Amino acid sequence: MPKKRGKFVPVSEQVLTPRQVEILDLISDYRRGRGCSPTMQEMAEALGISKVTVFEHVEALIGKGLLRREANRARSLILTPRARRWRKITGSEVGMAISGDPACFALAGVIAAGQPLEALETTETLNLRDLFAAGEEQKTYALQVRGDSMIEEHIQDGDYVLVQKRNEIRDGQIVVALLENGEATLKKLHRRGKKYQLMGANPSFKPILVNRLAVQGVVVGVIRSCK
Repeated sequence: MPKKRGKFVPVSEQVLTPRQVEILDLISDYRRGRGCSPTMQEMAEALGISKVTVFEHVEALIGKGLLRREANRARSLILTPRARRWRKITGSEVGMAISGDPACFALAGVIAAGQPLEALETTETLNLRDLFAAGEEQKTYALQVRGDSMIEEHIQDGDYVLVQKRNEIRDGQIVVALLENGEATLKKLHRRGKKYQLMGANPSFKPILVNRLAVQGVVVGVIRSCK
């Protein structure tokens, strides 16, 4: 990887990958419907991946404190309280096309570009047919920005950002970061040893240094209404 493109931030115990979010959703929905967790094979079939891959993700989620097993019980995987907080903005509808229209994205809510705030889900949609071409497999969704901490990156209060879920995040990319307390924010992500620094693009805002976070996606586009 050329140096000018930046280093990839490794997917460590502090960061959730999109696949791990899918596994958390699957286990939660399955338990709600049947009162027990799915088997590794059932999860593999549902997600279209191998049983070994599912096992590796499950063990990683257990290590991150997001899943745990009930002792001496089959189908015993359950989400921890931390995982239930993080699922607030990772519902299964986020990123899916609406009514078969590949350019109509779910408007998942409002994202803070100042101080973090609690993410709010909505049922609105944002049609981007004339601006962007994207399909369901890209898992792209829209968020409206509140605040001006990213103003020097030309992201203003009231703008819409298009966010794409990715497994690999490069240092310095603008991401949607979900903090342990359930708050979400829009910032540049930098690795600082074993910690993560969330940097704004406005000198009035101080960096946020955290031990753990969940990266919900990378900003791939900005839309501004010029009324």
